Amino acid sequence: MGEVPEPHTGWTFLTNHARVLAAIANNHRSRVRDIAAHCRLTERAVQKIISDLEADGYLTHDREGRSNTYKIQPGTILRHPAEADLTVADLLSLLVQHDVKHTEAAGKTG
Repeated sequence: MGEVPEPHTGWTFLTNHARVLAAIANNHRSRVRDIAAHCRLTERAVQKIISDLEADGYLTHDREGRSNTYKIQPGTILRHPAEADLTVADLLSLLVQHDVKHTEAAGKTG
């Protein structure tokens, strides 16, 4: 079993569902264990989140041997009424832009 991440206190801007979705977008073949480590969640929490995302049509998976390949449904509308005009693709593009800028900045200082 994986190590339980240290708890976070206080609020954050992104939900755990958004974090898991972004981790899957980064690698469609990620194992639950790897997603959990990346998102600093337990494996059980990630399994529940993936189940939620699949149940609501944001994500599907194909079983390939002993592993899964996930497919994000990019045109799915975000759930909150305030973001009703935004899709999963819109959200992920914002997160990818952040990751690219962060990676470029790290490369300049390293």
